[in-house]
Amino acid sequence: MPLQALLAEVHPSWYAADGEPAPAPALLGAALRSRLGRRMLARALLASGTGQALLAPRPGSGLPTAVARWPRERLARLVRDLGVLAYAPVIRAEVRREPVRRLRRTLGNSYLLALDPTVWDAAVGRAVLARLAADWERALVEDDDALFAMLERQGRGELRAWAAIRDPALGDWTALLHERSEVGPAHLPEKPVLLLCTHHESRAAAAA
Repeated sequence: MPLQALLAEVHPSWYAADGEPAPAPALLGAALRSRLGRRMLARALLASGTGQALLAPRPGSGLPTAVARWPRERLARLVRDLGVLAYAPVIRAEVRREPVRRLRRTLGNSYLLALDPTVWDAAVGRAVLARLAADWERALVEDDDALFAMLERQGRGELRAWAAIRDPALGDWTALLHERSEVGPAHLPEKPVLLLCTHHESRAAAAA
C-alpha cells in the first residue's frame, strides 16, 4: 500500500517521542504491517512537527507527488549537488594541489558545478565564509566519507530551507529519509536551488 511504502522509508528516529529511543526493528515492522500501526506511525510523524505537508489528504491513493518525483536515489543526487554548490565559495578558493586533486577525484562533475559562475556567483558574507572555511578544513583532514557527510548534511539543509517556502512536502520527505536532527544554517539563494531541482528532474525525464 502507498502509505506503508512511504512509512517504511522514514528513518525510525522520527517515530520516537522526544527523548525516547527509536522503535525496535521488529516492533516497527509489525506496525507497518498493521492498519492501526500505520495510523499510529503517521500520527507520530505529525506529532514530530514534520510530515504535515507530505501526509496531507489528497485525491486517489497514490504516493504523494514529492515522493513520486523524488525517489531516494534521485533525491540523494540532488542533495549532494546542493551541498557541493553551497561550499562553492571555499571550493573555488582552494588552490592546494592535493585538496584539488582529491576534489576532482571524489566529486566528479559536481566539482565543475561548484566552479560554474552561471549557476551561482558564490557571493556570501564574511560570517558565512568563515563558517564554511572552518568546516572545510576539518573535512579535509578526514576521509572521503566525512567529506561526503558534510556536503550531504549541508545539501539537506539547503533543500529543506528552500522547500519550506516552495515545496513543503519535498522538505518533509528530505527530512524524514534521514536521522532526526536540527537543521543547520542555509545560505544558497533561491534561484540556484530551483535550477538544480529542475536540472535533476529534467535529466530523470530524459532518461525515462
